[in-house]
Amino acid sequence: MSVEGEKDDLAVIRIEGMHCHRCEQTIQKSLKRLAGVHEVEVDFPSAQASVLFDPRQVGVADLMQAVTLAGYRPTGFVRNERERAN
Repeated sequence: MSVEGEKDDLAVIRIEGMHCHRCEQTIQKSLKRLAGVHEVEVDFPSAQASVLFDPRQVGVADLMQAVTLAGYRPTGFVRNERERAN
């Protein structure tokens, strides 16, 4: 039996243009709309978003585009691919 999240990857996206905590909420909503995104944490002080996602359903390019469409500028990311069970 598969446990949700065991095949998820983590992406930490650096974001420019956030000015307040409302910006966090806007970015979070935009990312959570994507199929395959399971958890999102956006942090205004560190100017980044941490996204737990299923790479079989959504890619980092999609995450970056969601940030852009929310009105902010993604400037880079770090991706942590988790080991997958066969």
